[in-house]
Amino acid sequence: MANSAWSEKMIQLLRRMNNFYSPGSCRTNCFRFEIEGTQVGWIPPHVAPLLARYPEVFNRPHGGAVSLCSSLDSYEKRSEAVDKVLQTLRKEENLVFLKGWRNERYSVMPMYSDPPLMWMERAATSLFGVKRYGVHVNGYTVSDSGEMRMWLARRSPTKQTYPGMLDHVAAGGLAADAGIKHTLIKECEEEACIPSAIAERAKPVSTVSYTYVEEGEVFPESQFVFDLELPREFNPRVGDGEVQEFYLLPLDKVKELLASNDFKPNCAMVVLDFLIRHSFIEPDSEPHYQEFVAGLHQTV
Repeated sequence: MANSAWSEKMIQLLRRMNNFYSPGSCRTNCFRFEIEGTQVGWIPPHVAPLLARYPEVFNRPHGGAVSLCSSLDSYEKRSEAVDKVLQTLRKEENLVFLKGWRNERYSVMPMYSDPPLMWMERAATSLFGVKRYGVHVNGYTVSDSGEMRMWLARRSPTKQTYPGMLDHVAAGGLAADAGIKHTLIKECEEEACIPSAIAERAKPVSTVSYTYVEEGEVFPESQFVFDLELPREFNPRVGDGEVQEFYLLPLDKVKELLASNDFKPNCAMVVLDFLIRHSFIEPDSEPHYQEFVAGLHQTV
């Protein structure tokens, strides 16, 4: 693929994954989701009327915001009250993403470094535009001559999201009360049978952040990115069934695949970040270099 066509594919990817910021997106009609006067998300316009049915949990929209009632003044009270509403909506409403209910709790807070104000079912976070965090691991090898190769995974065809697409050697969402390094080690072991003694060598190198709208719901996400140089004699193995196969590929082939629409989109972003950080993409030869970097680090 010619460089200009490849670059245009990357620009399209970054625009798609940051379409919340695009002119004409639902952002202008969204309500801020606030807890104790602090914004923790964005509620799409079609969701706010559903929440208005539960005045004991949600205040009526005011000043462009929907907030929790002041009587819900603790982590436990907020979490339980909102979960009860969601359990009801799950049964009654045709809300697409609630059909993917995971029984996974995600923390809700203004910034990752802030104490959580409540937990929320993972599948419901897009109804409130609550930021989700995850961990992505770039597994790679380096030959004696210095050539880098990257391990990629092919997602299981039965995965709930993006079945059969290319993914990292290991990645996963950050559940409530789970640490970043703990999640990394757990996902490496479960998905790729990478023992903790190897996984612990992973180096935190970046975050990749973006916000996209899909089917009218808002997905702000931030991924903690790690690089893990794997021993050349080590081969990842299928663990918990979320992966069907692993491939070890030269970086030029990985770069080519980024433009194939075969990658899970946020994984493509993390791989693009890897190629930039390891000087496989350079500003003298890539005219969209600055757009790439900006598009990988968008925050609301």
